[in-house]
Amino acid sequence: MLARLAARLVPPTPPPLWLGIVVGALLIVVEMLLILACDRVVSREVLEGFFLLGVLTISTIWGLRLAVAMAVVSVAAYNIGYVEPVRNLDTTSRQEWAEFGAFLVAAILAGLMGALARVRAVDAVQRREEADLFAGLARFALAAPDLCSVLLEASRRVAQTLQLPFATIEADSVPVREGQMATPLRYGPRAGTFIVPADLPEPLLHRLNARVVPQLEVLLHTATERDAMADALRALAAEQASLRRVAELVAHAAPPGDVVAAVAAETASLLDADATRLLRYDEPDSFNVIAEYAKAGIEPLLGRRFAVEGGIMQAVLRTGRPARVDSYQYSTAAVADIARKEGLRSVAAPIMVEGRVWGALVVSWAGGEAAPPGTEARLAQFTELVGTAVANTESRAQLNASRTRIVLAADEARRRIERNLHDGVQQRLVSLGLELRAAEALLPGEPDEAKARLGRTAEGMAGAFQDLQEISRGLHPAILSQGGLMPALKALARRAPVPVAVHLGPRRRLPSGVEIAAYYIVSEALTNVAKHAHASQIDVHVDFAVDEHTERAVLVLAVRDDGVGGADPALGSGLAGLVDRVEALGGHLRISSPAGAGTTLHATLPADTDRAPAP
Repeated sequence: MLARLAARLVPPTPPPLWLGIVVGALLIVVEMLLILACDRVVSREVLEGFFLLGVLTISTIWGLRLAVAMAVVSVAAYNIGYVEPVRNLDTTSRQEWAEFGAFLVAAILAGLMGALARVRAVDAVQRREEADLFAGLARFALAAPDLCSVLLEASRRVAQTLQLPFATIEADSVPVREGQMATPLRYGPRAGTFIVPADLPEPLLHRLNARVVPQLEVLLHTATERDAMADALRALAAEQASLRRVAELVAHAAPPGDVVAAVAAETASLLDADATRLLRYDEPDSFNVIAEYAKAGIEPLLGRRFAVEGGIMQAVLRTGRPARVDSYQYSTAAVADIARKEGLRSVAAPIMVEGRVWGALVVSWAGGEAAPPGTEARLAQFTELVGTAVANTESRAQLNASRTRIVLAADEARRRIERNLHDGVQQRLVSLGLELRAAEALLPGEPDEAKARLGRTAEGMAGAFQDLQEISRGLHPAILSQGGLMPALKALARRAPVPVAVHLGPRRRLPSGVEIAAYYIVSEALTNVAKHAHASQIDVHVDFAVDEHTERAVLVLAVRDDGVGGADPALGSGLAGLVDRVEALGGHLRISSPAGAGTTLHATLPADTDRAPAP
């Protein structure tokens, strides 16, 4: 409350002089009226205090000059109106001069205190204006798109706040024209310029240098740091987006060729490189360029082979860590000659697969500047993804090869058992049956009982032979090897206990592994329907199509029934083993069996001979 009252009594700028004269006159009148009313009640010193308060008021608010005039008038009014003889001013009286001196000293002290308070008030107002100015600029700098916008707005607001004809803030050192004055702004390693009129008064110059310029330097430093952080965040976001796109390819099991091509393009764009190449270390002492992304004017190297010695690949192989080459001046290798001719500087990061150097990712820039710092760490993130993709592909290839070998070994075992049964046991049973028939014919006509027993034994041998034929056909049907898949499926449908409608597409022979897998898929599906589905009809569709991803011909099988549904391969049915057989050939098997809606089995198998494994 007192501070607010003091601020109102002592404003930064004194009120008009005419208002001070009017107020002084009113105070004199009021004081004279108080003297007339209280001269009988209070002492002379108290009455003098009334006039002194008026002098102090005028001195505090309007300054020393009007206060001196107020002191003179107050002493004269006091002596004329109160001191005997009344209405008479005695300039020779020492007491009147003492009173005037006391009033004058009080006026001077009050004027000085008022002036000091006014100076402090002006300083407080200026500091508040500056605080508001830079607080507003700080908020603007946080939302501004760039440093240039901050400088323009800061120049406008500084000129407006300080009431300058103009003010210009530059981010760099610039020359000034006539009538201008430049003050350097130091922020970090850079130096800006603060330009104002050259004819500013000294107090304003002191204010600029003491308080405004340091705040401008802090503002510039903050805005620059914000821009640097924004650039770093944008670069990080771009890098994470690039890594995410490559990671999605790896997660979707894309071929390594697609992954390395994407890595080459992404790193070239991310690092603003002139060339990005993926190197495959697949032979001793040499490497092959398997992917490339280069700007116009850079010699293409895709598909070419180079010696390891003398190039950046040699350093990567020697240490197993990222390497940097800023000059190929002393190397005589072919790849060094190309880099030297184009003025390339390179950074390489190894691609590690199962602890060995599989290859390297090399990024190159043309020109005289060194590669950006931190490039090795950024490349390492991409090479880890490439290494993961290669390792996954190799693992899948090894798994598929292992599963294929298992399937082929099982098929070969089936053939061997079928052949052994046909060539050994079956032939022996036939011979024994013929021998029994011959022995029956040699018996004389009387012993009917012996003939009957021999006949029953021969019939039992014939039945065992038929059973053995059925087992042999289940292992590997002869019609499948002789006539192919389509006749074998028709024969399988004829023997099924449930009516089967077979819809066959174009007739063509397929690789043995594909035909066997397709046969057993249909056979297992028909067996499951007969045992569990309680179906009245089965439809088998066989056709050929083209895979939209690989553009290869595939065999498409579909087995549908109208049974109870609810089949689950995970519960141990024979369909679970078919999944391994189908996937070993590079195919896919899907089963849909909602409860009460029947079961649909859909399988695709490669139909081209170069994709299907040979028996």
